[in-house]
Amino acid sequence: MLPSYVPDYSNFVPGQTPVLYSGPHWDEKEIEAATKALTTGKWLTSGEYVARFQNEFSRMFGVKYSHMVNSGSSANLVMIAALKERMGWADIDEVLVSPVGFPTTVAPLVQNGLKPVFVDIEMRTLNFDLSLMREKITPRTRAIFVSPVLGNPPDMDELVTIAGQHGLHLIGDNCDSLGSKFDSFHISEDYLAWSSSFYPAHHITVGQGGMVSSNDKELIDLVRSFSTWGRDCYCVGAANLLACGTCGKRFSNWLNTDAVIDHKYVFTQLGYNLAPALDMQGAIGLEQLKKFPEIDRKRKEHYAVIASFFSGDKVRVADRHLQADPCPFGVPIICDSMATKNSLVSYLELNKIQTRQYFAGNLLRHPAYSHLDDASKYPNADRALNEVFFLGVYPGYSQAVLEYIGGVVNKWKNSPS
Repeated sequence: MLPSYVPDYSNFVPGQTPVLYSGPHWDEKEIEAATKALTTGKWLTSGEYVARFQNEFSRMFGVKYSHMVNSGSSANLVMIAALKERMGWADIDEVLVSPVGFPTTVAPLVQNGLKPVFVDIEMRTLNFDLSLMREKITPRTRAIFVSPVLGNPPDMDELVTIAGQHGLHLIGDNCDSLGSKFDSFHISEDYLAWSSSFYPAHHITVGQGGMVSSNDKELIDLVRSFSTWGRDCYCVGAANLLACGTCGKRFSNWLNTDAVIDHKYVFTQLGYNLAPALDMQGAIGLEQLKKFPEIDRKRKEHYAVIASFFSGDKVRVADRHLQADPCPFGVPIICDSMATKNSLVSYLELNKIQTRQYFAGNLLRHPAYSHLDDASKYPNADRALNEVFFLGVYPGYSQAVLEYIGGVVNKWKNSPS
């Protein structure tokens, strides 16, 4: 029997069963893997299951190295810290970022002494307005932080061109975009480094967790250090028990003294403790990777059905680039006014269909971020705040759920204004 936090629509009752926008897409395999790791595994905290998950994740998404942390937000934090160290970025160097989205794409820049420079979105796809991007580039610009809208990528060819012309790096907040492609390639292939989230609402989940991935080993070594108290040691699993360690010289003169020091207690960064809480999270992740092709297929199928309900003068779904092949996190719905959005959201929620705000909308309207720039300079970000929301495309929706959503939307369309 599955736990109650795993949505079950096998006995869906229209108007009574809540339609959640997302949740864990698990079956008995995840429960069995977690139980086995917890009861018979060699490690309680991050260990060999996490190491295997990192390796299998890298293999599946075509990247050389990945390091797991305790959340997607932490992944962004340590990724930016590692990039700043690895690339030699200075305080107040600049990174281009959207003013619309989740705050943990912007906060790590400020927390690491970098300056977020905002590029407004365009309302067709809700991604960067690339026509505005070049004018925001200065001699201090170092990177473009890409966070595709609910998995829907911008014009990656144009982004790569802009980055190449100005000597910038592309980095990715891929937390909503795992598996998304552009021109048949994973969009993450264009990134120097990228983050993923394994929160229950995301494409795959281990309960809570995140990942940083890159083809740059030195960068991932820095990510590992920043996420584990700033440790220099890189031993994993059974290597932690070896007297010599992975390096072969665990007990040596590591510091500028004559003392023999255990390498596990040598610290080279001002770090954090952001490792996964339990090794069983890695075991769950291994089962989730096996389901990813099914998850990808079902999310796309459900997106196509739900998006078809939203056409007309008052509501539409955000466009996609012709070369884009998203693995969608949700269906972004653009309304013609704030009043339309409020009416539709209220009607859906009244009928037990869960909605979500398009995250922060204009982040610069929020108290914690308002000092970073003048929010009024980003009119389309304001429109996203006022006129955009999204519905989920949970892989476990039944046909009855999809039909119910369509029926509720049609009733709203036909109701008196």
